Amino acid sequence: MISNYVIGVDYGTDSVRSVFVDASNGTELAASVFYYPRWKKGLYCMPIASQFRQHPLDYIEGLETTIKDCIKQVGQDAAHAVRAISIDTTGSTPIAVNKAGVPLSLMPEFGENPNAMFVLWKDHTAIKEADEINSCAQEYGGDYLRYVGGIYSSEWFWSKFLHVLRVDEEVKAHTYTFVEQCDWIPFLLTGGSDADEIKRGVCSAGHKGLWSANFGGYPPNDFFKNIDPLLDGFVDRISEKTYTAAESAGTISAEWADRLGLPATVQIGIGAFDAHMGAVGGQIEPYYLSKVMGTSTCDMMVIPKEEFGDTLVKGICGQVDGSVIPAMVGLEAGQSAFGDAYAWFKNILIQPLQLIHADPKIIDELNANLLVELSKKASELEVTSNLPYAIDWFNGRRTPDANQNLKGAIYGLHLGTDVVQIFRAIVESTCFGARKIVDRFRSEGVEVRGLIGLGGVARKSSFIMQMMADVMNMPIKIHRSEQTCAIGAAMFAATVAGIYPNVEKAMQHMGQGFDKEYFPNADCHDIYEKRYKNYLDTGSSLEKI
Repeated sequence: MISNYVIGVDYGTDSVRSVFVDASNGTELAASVFYYPRWKKGLYCMPIASQFRQHPLDYIEGLETTIKDCIKQVGQDAAHAVRAISIDTTGSTPIAVNKAGVPLSLMPEFGENPNAMFVLWKDHTAIKEADEINSCAQEYGGDYLRYVGGIYSSEWFWSKFLHVLRVDEEVKAHTYTFVEQCDWIPFLLTGGSDADEIKRGVCSAGHKGLWSANFGGYPPNDFFKNIDPLLDGFVDRISEKTYTAAESAGTISAEWADRLGLPATVQIGIGAFDAHMGAVGGQIEPYYLSKVMGTSTCDMMVIPKEEFGDTLVKGICGQVDGSVIPAMVGLEAGQSAFGDAYAWFKNILIQPLQLIHADPKIIDELNANLLVELSKKASELEVTSNLPYAIDWFNGRRTPDANQNLKGAIYGLHLGTDVVQIFRAIVESTCFGARKIVDRFRSEGVEVRGLIGLGGVARKSSFIMQMMADVMNMPIKIHRSEQTCAIGAAMFAATVAGIYPNVEKAMQHMGQGFDKEYFPNADCHDIYEKRYKNYLDTGSSLEKI
């Protein structure tokens, strides 16, 4: 019997992970994680200015290290049976490249320049540019924002592109185009040498780049030139054609086949964003909101095109045909801070110990266990109206209605408030933010039949997931896989290789199923409804300030 193996590569915020998978049944035969060394040191980032940049060498080194490590685990014979590799990445995480498609930060003169690096999804340095795009879109006409919820975000492609062009003359002078990470990695693996030949995925182009089949591609050059003459001509350097993640970007280059120890016949799939492939790895179903919960959340839904019709959902991160599953409309929403909000609070608590140079072992132990212990204590609290509240905009608001100028808040404090109560309030606020997304879908006429929980927070925190079910007043089932994004990439790789005729079949054969489900506690319903109304009213008041 001939074995068919595939590799899924998932680029996250802190690390890249690769999985070596048996395509016949989805069995994970090997896995490897690489933490970005430059990112871990905090290089090229200024959190106080919301600047978060990543060096392409972190990505390249991680790609090679993790795949080689997987091959070491399974043996060279298995490596010879690899049929395809697909990748997912964070997004929007674009970078400036030259005409050859080389990121500028890989050139010696730009090797330490943050503006020549990947602008990470949570980088909010382009708030001003996003505001201008929104203003100009209203004045220009043509309604080019209607498929991205009506509001363009500072987290997305064109606002980041414009910001970099404005702040760095040298980078601007050497930039041929901007490229999303999920489009550049396949270009790298296939040996691309001409930026005009980069294959852009419909996922990245549609959700972050203003591409739509209904526009015949991107908005016209005049639209971008009216925003700022600096953008003049750049849209003409991006192909109007886009591809689904079920299609091939090409065959692995001889260089990369040799570097990784793989056959020269390996197909490289079109890339997509992590949450979109993660939803597939988590066996998404039509009308179920698939929540990838990590540092932030990305909430994905798929609906058959014929059932979705001409529906437009305001205030989300886009609705794009084929961005998750070909032949279905993919809808994306999410929260800019989820796990990041908990991590921020943990760091606030630990910081005094660092200032007095406490024993590093104690600090390491707190980093590993503090949130777990806080969760245990918080789960014992009775839910009452007297507990403190929070607003979850610690990194701005992604949806509904993107606004990265907004800030988080904790309120209802008094001299009896303790650390457990504050932590509980922050967790509750992230659940309320998730509830608001569901309410928006429903108010726009989109049915939400259930919830699917994916990612590290969903797998690790029963406290947060039970609260999510209680606040939503809906069950949430948790997918068994620890690496749904990487497994989703592997499913797409199996489709690209022709092992399965479509990704739905790949999901059926390779899906790992669900191992836990949380049901809402009816006794908590009334108090959570009151607390949720308080959250909405207070958030509305804060937004006006």
